Amino acid sequence: MSTAYVPQQSSSEADVGAVGPPPSAKPPHASEATRLLCAGAYLDQGYRDRVIEQLHLHEQRIAAPSLGFDAARVLAHALRARRIEVAWSWAVLGLWVVGLPLTDYWILAFLLPSALLALGVWIRGPGKQPIYRKVVAWYVRWWGRILLAMLLISTVAMVTGGGEDDYDSTSYEIRSGVSDGLPDGLSWMVPQGTGSGDALHGWLTLLLLALIAGCVGAQRSQFARALGAELSEARFGDATADPAESAEGARFQRVKRRIRVEQHAPLIMYHAIRPFCGAGEPVDTWTLAVELRPDRMKKQQPLNNRKILEQVRPLLEQLRLPAEFAGTTVRDRLRWLEIDECVFLPAEGLLHREDAPYRPEAFEEHRARSVEEGAEKRRHFLRIRVGGWEEELVVTVFVRVHTQGRMLMLEIAPHVLAPVREPFQNADRAAHQFRHNNPLGKAAWAFARVAGSPVRSLVTIGRWAGYGWRVLTGGHGGALPDGPAVSVRELGSEGPGSLFQQMDVERYLKSIQDRIANGVLHALAESGYQTGEFVQKIVNISSGGVNIDRVEDSTFAVGSHARATSGAADGTPNEKGSDDHGSE
Repeated sequence: MSTAYVPQQSSSEADVGAVGPPPSAKPPHASEATRLLCAGAYLDQGYRDRVIEQLHLHEQRIAAPSLGFDAARVLAHALRARRIEVAWSWAVLGLWVVGLPLTDYWILAFLLPSALLALGVWIRGPGKQPIYRKVVAWYVRWWGRILLAMLLISTVAMVTGGGEDDYDSTSYEIRSGVSDGLPDGLSWMVPQGTGSGDALHGWLTLLLLALIAGCVGAQRSQFARALGAELSEARFGDATADPAESAEGARFQRVKRRIRVEQHAPLIMYHAIRPFCGAGEPVDTWTLAVELRPDRMKKQQPLNNRKILEQVRPLLEQLRLPAEFAGTTVRDRLRWLEIDECVFLPAEGLLHREDAPYRPEAFEEHRARSVEEGAEKRRHFLRIRVGGWEEELVVTVFVRVHTQGRMLMLEIAPHVLAPVREPFQNADRAAHQFRHNNPLGKAAWAFARVAGSPVRSLVTIGRWAGYGWRVLTGGHGGALPDGPAVSVRELGSEGPGSLFQQMDVERYLKSIQDRIANGVLHALAESGYQTGEFVQKIVNISSGGVNIDRVEDSTFAVGSHARATSGAADGTPNEKGSDDHGSE
C-alpha cells in the first residue's frame, strides 16, 4: 500500500508536553520561501532588478524585517543570476555584430521580426489588459512571425538555389511580398539582397542563427542546472556551499552583513509612511478603548501595560500544545508559533546606517522605556507570528496595550504575507522539464527565441549599464539612512492564496485574537476592574458589528426586515421587533 508524501515537519514525543516552541524544521536562510524567492531571481528579470535595486543600490535603506526568510541570500542569487544573464547577453549581441559583415548584412533583416515580437510583448503587457491591447499585440506579433518565416525561407533559398538566376528570382519574389505587406514605414528595413547570390552568405547566416540559439539554450540550461543543484531542496540548506554566497565584491559583502544584522532584529527601524513594511497586507486592524471602572466587589490592584502583556503571553503560548489525546503526530503550524517583543523606531535622525541601536543592551533599554509609554514614534508591540506552508504563508499579529487617564487602549494589527508567486513555486517543475526534454525539444525552444534575442540582450545590457551608472553617480553610499521602501518578500508574493490557505489564515487569526482578548480580560478582572464593557465591545468587534455602548432605555432589532419601537416608561414594550425568521 502506498503512502502519501507529507512535507518534513518536526514532531517528537518530547515536543508534545512542552510549552516552549518546538524546534523549527528549517532556519530562515534554508526555508522553502527563501529557496523559491532565490529561484524567482533566475526566472523573472523584473523581480530580480527590483531586489537588486532595493537591497544593493539603495544601501542607505535599512532592510525590512524578513519574516521566515533570508533577504541576503535572495540578493546573492539575484546578483548571480544577473551576472550570468549579462554574460550570455554579451555573447549573443557579439554574434549579431560579427554576423553583419560575414553575411553581407543579410542578418540585419532578422532584426525587424525581433523588434516586432518585442513590441508585441510590450503592447500586450503583464496581467489583464484591455481587449484593444491584446488585439494590437496579436497583430504585431503575428507579423513578426510571418516575416521571420519568410526571411528563413529566403535564406534557405540562398543556400539551395540551383543557380544565381534561380536564387535572384526566388528571393526577389519573397522580399517583394514581405515589403508589400508591411506598412510603408517598415518596408525599407527588408534588405534587397546580397547582390551576388553567393550561397556562402546564406550558410553563414544559418550558422550564426544556430550559434545564437545555442547561447540562448545554454543560458536556460545553466539556470535549470542551478535549480537542480544549489537551489534543490536537498542542497539548499547548506549555505556554506552556495556559490552565490561566496561572490566577491566589497559592496555586496558589506550590504550582506548589514542585512543579516537588521532583518531578524527585534528593533525595527521604519519609514514613517511604511511602518509595517515586510509584514504583508493588513487584515482587520482595530483599536479598542474601554474605561477602567473599579469593581466594588473586588480589591483594586496596580495595572500597567507590562502586567497585561504578562497575562496575554502565557495564553498565547498554550496554543502550541496539541490536544491532550492527540498523540505525537500533530502537524499544526500553531506549534511553531513565535512570540517576541519588538520596538519600532523611526530611521530619521541617524547619520549612518551602522548607528542603529541593534546591540542587545540598547534594545533592552528601548523596550523597558517604550512598553509603558504612548509616544507617537517609538512604539512597543508584542509580536505573534505563525509561518505556515513551509514559511510561504506568514501571519503576524502586532499587539499594543496602553493605560492612561483610567482608559485602556488595545491595538491589534494583524498582517498576512501572501504565498510566493505561482511561477516561482513551479520553478522546480519547469527546470526539471527542460533538463529532461529531448534534444529536439530543447532546440525548438531555443530557435523560437532567436528572433527576440537581440532586443532582449540589448535590454539586459542596457539595464546593467544603467544600474552601474546609478551606482557611480547616485551617491547612495553616503546618503542619510532611510527606512525600508519595499520588502523583497512582498515583491515575490501574490494573494490571496488557495482556499486551504485562506482557511488557515482565518484559523490562526481567530485563535490568536481570542487568546489576546482573554488575556486582557483576566488582567482586568485580577486587578479589580469591571469587565462587562470590554466583553461587549470584543463581541461586537469579533462579529463585525457596530459597538453599542449602552442598551438600557434603547430599542434595537436584528434582521433585514426587522422593526422596533420605543418601550413604555414602565418598561412594557409597545411592539416587539422580529427578524426575517420570525424569532424575537
